[in-house]
Amino acid sequence: MLEYISATGNRNQKSKKSEEVFGLPNIKSAKKRVLVNATKAAQNKAQKSALKTHLKKFEAAVAGGNRSEADAAYKVAVKAVDQAAAKGLLHSNNAANKKSAMTLKLNKLA
Repeated sequence: MLEYISATGNRNQKSKKSEEVFGLPNIKSAKKRVLVNATKAAQNKAQKSALKTHLKKFEAAVAGGNRSEADAAYKVAVKAVDQAAAKGLLHSNNAANKKSAMTLKLNKLA
């Protein structure tokens, strides 16, 4: 909590604000949008990072040449891509392209 002391110096009249957002108009809804957007951006970044991790694990399994490991990683990666597309993190065509590329790589292992 931030405390503001009045210009007269009277410490008995403190006003408290829950959040302070700088560089915006003094409109409550605009301040809230900045806070919500920052939260959403952090969530999107975390979800995109998790998706990339699943894709890299699949790539590593394919590079290792282990079919059973690649199959397990493939299932996890495809599910992650589908969920990302459903949440709007990826465009549906981009998701389809990623899944198709993964399927081709998996089939080359056989």
